[in-house]
Order: sequence, then structure tokens, then C-alpha cells
Amino acid sequence: MTRTVLTPELVLQAYRVGIFPMAGPDGEIAWFSPDPRCIFPLDAFRTPRSLRQTIRRGRFEVRINSAFDEVVAGCADRAEGTWISPEIARVYGALHRAGQAHSVEAWHAGELAGGLYGVAIGGAFFGESMFTRVTDASKVALVALVERLRARGFTLLDTQWATPHLERFGAREIPRREYLRRLAAAVQLDRRFVG
Repeated sequence: MTRTVLTPELVLQAYRVGIFPMAGPDGEIAWFSPDPRCIFPLDAFRTPRSLRQTIRRGRFEVRINSAFDEVVAGCADRAEGTWISPEIARVYGALHRAGQAHSVEAWHAGELAGGLYGVAIGGAFFGESMFTRVTDASKVALVALVERLRARGFTLLDTQWATPHLERFGAREIPRREYLRRLAAAVQLDRRFVG
């Protein structure tokens, strides 16, 4: 059996049809298309009141794409193990340099406190992972991501699988058939995450 070589082009092609890669414990790449699929309806995103207060206090500085590789490394640094293998990190780094993958970062006292990264294609953003080193940092990055997507006319924020944490902000599962319909429309849009 021949091992598939992960390339930026292959990853983009997969996203366009509703599939994404993850590395297993042995580093082998597996491909997923969950049913149901979890998304954030951008018009129904909920920011908890305590988090709104944190944002208003200006405790964090939000930056875009200033520390992409560090965000990926932060997301990969998990005690319970990670699906972000060196190969995944390499390919997403290449996607970032090509202008397709982006990080949203929360900085505190001059240090990277948390953030998230994902891939933008047309009017779709595919959230990959998030991490935090300071309480609320990743949540601040998530709110900033949603605000940016809304302001730039994106129509789909894919979160892959539901978690209680994401559901707290309004994430919900939809059947894969509906997801693929929304995806097909979103990737055709002419949207820019930066610029």
C-alpha cells in the first residue's frame, strides 16, 4: 500500500469537498468527513457576558498572522497527545505562506497567550485547532475570528466536531448533506481573510 504524501494542494482539494486530514498516534495521515458536521452559524454566535467584559477591558491584544508557526506549535503541545504531526505542521505552514492558512492570536504582556488557526477558501473558514496559556486567550481569539469573518462576508465557519466548549458559543451540528451544500456555495465566494 502506497502512503499518500500530504501536500498543500491535496489539503485544499480535500477541504473543498468536505474532507480534512489528521495524524494518528503513529503519524499516519487519516482523512475525515464527519456526519453530522459542526459549524458556527455566524449570525448566531454567542459571546458570554463575562468574556465580553474581558474583551472590553483590553486585557489582550489581538493579532492576525504574526506568529502562525508558534500558534500551530501551541495547538500541538497537548498532554493527552496531538493529531498535529510534524507533517501536518509543515503542510499548514506552507498553506500559511501561500496565503491560505491563518492564525488569530491573543497576546498578553507581550507574550503569545493563546490563539487558533485554520484555512480560508472563498467564503469558508475551516477552524483547525486552538490553544490557551492564559485564561480566556483562546476565547478572545475565537470572538475576533467570528467578528472578522462577519465583517468580510464569510458564510461558513467549520469546526469539524462538536464539543461542549464550542456549543457554549453557539456551535451546532448539521447533517453532512446540508454541510456539503453550504460548503459548495461558500467556496465559490470571492472573500479575503487578509488584505
